[in-house]
Amino acid sequence: MSETPESPWWQPDRHYDRRPRLLARNRVKQALRNWFLDQGFVEVETAALQVSPGNETHLHAFATALAAPDGTPTQPLYLHTSPEFACKKLLAAGEKRIFTFAPCYRNREASPRHHPEFTMLEWYRAGTDYRALMADCAAILAIASTSVGTPTFRQPGFEIAATVPPDEITVAEALRRHAGIDLMATLSSTGTDRDALARMAAGAGVRTAADDTWSDIFSRLLVEKVEPHLGRTAPTILKDYPLPEAALAAPSAADPLIAERFELYLCSLELANAFTELADPAEQRRRFEADMAEKERLYGERYPIDEDFLAALALMPPAAGAALGFDRLVMAATGAHRIEQVLWTPLPLGDT
Repeated sequence: MSETPESPWWQPDRHYDRRPRLLARNRVKQALRNWFLDQGFVEVETAALQVSPGNETHLHAFATALAAPDGTPTQPLYLHTSPEFACKKLLAAGEKRIFTFAPCYRNREASPRHHPEFTMLEWYRAGTDYRALMADCAAILAIASTSVGTPTFRQPGFEIAATVPPDEITVAEALRRHAGIDLMATLSSTGTDRDALARMAAGAGVRTAADDTWSDIFSRLLVEKVEPHLGRTAPTILKDYPLPEAALAAPSAADPLIAERFELYLCSLELANAFTELADPAEQRRRFEADMAEKERLYGERYPIDEDFLAALALMPPAAGAALGFDRLVMAATGAHRIEQVLWTPLPLGDT
């Protein structure tokens, strides 16, 4: 399948080249929808407009405002970066198993693997933890391959047989193996040792700046030393993140310095992020406020906290949830090397 980048996607000759992958996208979506329904899940539709787009430091939202009939702005609103808050409110309302194919919106994201508007497959299971989601991810990969009818997942430089089960590795072990880093030595019940991690990073050949936080250094180590080794010969589940990188994940009962969080990698693509969900409103508020303070330091802005979401956490049952980049899954299943190749109507972003 060839494309002419200079021509718009709606030109008939280009659409003809793109169409096989787009039809494959539909088959993957329908097959996954059928699987979730067979598993007793309910498909839900979450509103894209929210009072908060999410409170992660490095995510950037599209802002708008609700206006009165005379045009006077009455309330700031945002396009959500994920349907997570809405889905957890549905768990609090009494839903047990839900999934959604949600259009999501993130600013400052445009690359061969990123698009400002994309589709997130999110699903949540009440009464379980992140281990159940690992099994779900393996099933989802098999379904995607079968529905497309190819025996391998492909990206430039990578080809993985669809029958290969996912590998699992902890974040601490991955950093030890690929960077010689003793991550746990920089964590304690009282906080993180930024200077110790900086010294270890320097020893591993990773540059740091004086104003880098522990999280900045951790992220750089992950990107430069760990991620290049993930998902190369098999899908990889990178699990058990340090608690400072927990986001909305619950701490592990076995080790309070670790969060029950994993990410799924395939053919060098980061596909999914999953948690045993944190259900402590006070702790979640603390994390949000810390993340927004860091966002303001780095970017000069912060997003409001969704008070309804924090209130709903008090009612939410124990649960686990996952967010999977559906477009990237289709990329791997069809061998597409740019995300625009699997989007029906991509934005004209130029050469990204």
